[in-house]
Amino acid sequence: CNLMSLPNSWGLCHIRLSAHCLPITKPVCTGLNFIDLMVRQGNIDNPPKTPLVPGFECSGIIEALGDSVKGFEIGDRVMAFVNYNAWAEVVCTPVEFVYKIPDDMSFSEAAAFPMNFVTAYMMLFEVANLREGMSVLVHSAGGGVGQAVAQLCSTIPNVTVFGTASSFKHEAIKDSVTHLFDRNADYVQEVKRISTEGVDIVLDCLCGENTGKGLSLLKPLGTYILYGSSNMVTGETKSFFSFAKSWWQVEKVNPIKLYEENKVIAGFSLLNLLFKQNRGGLIKSVMDKLINLYNNKKIKPVVDSLWALEEVKEAMQRIHDRGNIGKLILDVEKAPTPLMANDSTETSEAGEEEEDHEGDNENKERMPFIQ
Repeated sequence: CNLMSLPNSWGLCHIRLSAHCLPITKPVCTGLNFIDLMVRQGNIDNPPKTPLVPGFECSGIIEALGDSVKGFEIGDRVMAFVNYNAWAEVVCTPVEFVYKIPDDMSFSEAAAFPMNFVTAYMMLFEVANLREGMSVLVHSAGGGVGQAVAQLCSTIPNVTVFGTASSFKHEAIKDSVTHLFDRNADYVQEVKRISTEGVDIVLDCLCGENTGKGLSLLKPLGTYILYGSSNMVTGETKSFFSFAKSWWQVEKVNPIKLYEENKVIAGFSLLNLLFKQNRGGLIKSVMDKLINLYNNKKIKPVVDSLWALEEVKEAMQRIHDRGNIGKLILDVEKAPTPLMANDSTETSEAGEEEEDHEGDNENKERMPFIQ
């Protein structure tokens, strides 16, 4: 594996994804996100050309530095954002996207930290201006971003968190939110039964019909933020029907109605903010705040499970079926787990988990996805 010359402002983080490149004695991990599944299916605007190395975040050890890089040394433990190629033998990324790992943070926690917590922090504090006494509705409360949102809300006094999640996750996450609803229930009526005015902030990673529902739940001066569109991912491949259905179900926003009701609608894409809109400096300041919160034991990444590189297709299946609680991590030190005879899963035609899975989350550890 040859190292090419680097731009002076770039650092090199070695993240061994096979045993055939530079030797490294420390474990190195990379995060697996829902956006990786959407990239694989082509459910994003302007998908990159193949062949492609996926992945947007990683943790590892610095192997080389550009001549003008300051503040880092070879051997430093770091976590980083990458514009694709995080699942690679060597990751090269500008120094502004690299952050030192706290001493007591593991590599797996570090790989679970940047995307989830920066996304949650930016939406809550930079876009929606979360303050004491406010209320938040977050979808997919059991996922990596959902758990990060819940933890960050707990750092502000008297914040009420409403969450939706699959029923089999409720026991595991019930203490992280104030009120928890089944993802298939009529959560609009459930929220209004508790809070007649609705909520101050809605964080929506689903899109489709949930857009109109979210807007209807906003209090005056409330903020709805769309940060994903996972409803478009239903089957194992890109589905024009799912895309069209999700688009058709989105309520057509009337600006005059927003004006009359004093409501705010916004969107948030961390990857675009980093790699297309050049806000690396802002993200670094947010990372500094988040690392300080971690060091003060206010927040901690939730790692769902560790997967060997050879198991990436099964890990993607777990995300596809919304089976994870927290973040899935690809761990280069982990050996593949042998498949058991009863390792299988049944999904609905939509590709989502059936409702009889409560208490059976462990059975989702090994599942075929890419034939």
